[in-house]
Amino acid sequence: MKISRINRFFNIVLGALAMLIVALLSAYITMRFAIHGREVKVPNLTGLTLADAAKQTRSLGLILNLENRFYSPNTPPGRVLAQSPAPGSTVRREWTVRVTESLGAQQVAIPDLLGQSERTASINIRRLGLELGAVAHVAAPGDPGVVIGQTPSPNAAGVDRPRVSLLISEPEEAESPDAFVMPSLAGLTLAGAAARAYAAGLRIVSAESLSQPASDSAATTPPASSPVTAPPAAPQTFSAGTVIAQSPPAGHRVVKGDAVHITLSN
Repeated sequence: MKISRINRFFNIVLGALAMLIVALLSAYITMRFAIHGREVKVPNLTGLTLADAAKQTRSLGLILNLENRFYSPNTPPGRVLAQSPAPGSTVRREWTVRVTESLGAQQVAIPDLLGQSERTASINIRRLGLELGAVAHVAAPGDPGVVIGQTPSPNAAGVDRPRVSLLISEPEEAESPDAFVMPSLAGLTLAGAAARAYAAGLRIVSAESLSQPASDSAATTPPASSPVTAPPAAPQTFSAGTVIAQSPPAGHRVVKGDAVHITLSN
């Protein structure tokens, strides 16, 4: 009787374990189907028209994004020149496939934009079916707002993309009569640094000590709204160490009245 009860107990336990294993396997298989059911292989779009490429990616639940346009002597215009991810890659649905469109062989000459205003150059670029690339400005002598450089250069051949970048002139800054080179405050105490800065017509507006807590530093540092305009009368007021860093740095161009920030050592 006792053996029969033990056998019945083990049968119940084994049945429960079998049911648990079956449930776990079913959950695992279901999860695998759910995950891999949302995965697709990226098709080969190279050589297709953009319309056909969009139709093929849409049928797989992918998103097509035109990212670049390049000249190509080997691929007809309007067709996919390159793609990312590569064909055969496994991705999830709604993944973005970036493609580059071929413009065919270069047939548009790069115009000479030097000496034109930025607005005129931009209009001429777009009138030829080209794209305006980066526009940078630099101080240069002569009239401001004029194209002084371009990439690609005028009438360039073998250009890879229909994009023209411009370099625009800006007025040169007049040198201030009060401008001078920032002196070095390194190795000075706060009192000495304040005296040297004051003699040069500068203002120390903050002095941070690496060894002091923020509350102590605030107690011994002149607030930004009350700059130091004269050498401190009592050097013992400042108990911090020597200057190990400064802003602006030594050798930097400054003007009388500029603010100076310093850092003190232990």
